[in-house]
Amino acid sequence: MILDLLELDHLSKEVINRLPNGGIVLLKGDLASGKTTFVKSFVKFLGMSEDVSSPTFSIMNIYGDRVYHYDIYNEGSSKFIESGLLENLEQEGYHFIEWADEKLEKILYMYGFESVIIEIEPKDEKREYTIV
Repeated sequence: MILDLLELDHLSKEVINRLPNGGIVLLKGDLASGKTTFVKSFVKFLGMSEDVSSPTFSIMNIYGDRVYHYDIYNEGSSKFIESGLLENLEQEGYHFIEWADEKLEKILYMYGFESVIIEIEPKDEKREYTIV
């Protein structure tokens, strides 16, 4: 689906439809493609007024009691797993992971974690979101 910033609620609804009880959302896209922007929109869609920012250096931010936001660009999936953050995915809520790779996808599948992948590609002033 191709959306602009004002239409991101459509994507939030789709995530909730696919993961009604929470789950893992792997966000893929180049730098500045809109991964964190979507998490901001999702948090707002849930009616939360949290200040959402990229957890590039902290690796994880938590918004309210049900949205977890990870950025593993600097550390990679190996460090994510070594740090014990894989266990954190058992917490109820939505877990957004930016920069997930195939290794992490395989591990999530192996451990039975329910997840969806959203690939984001800039299209002029809009973004194309592909949900896998």
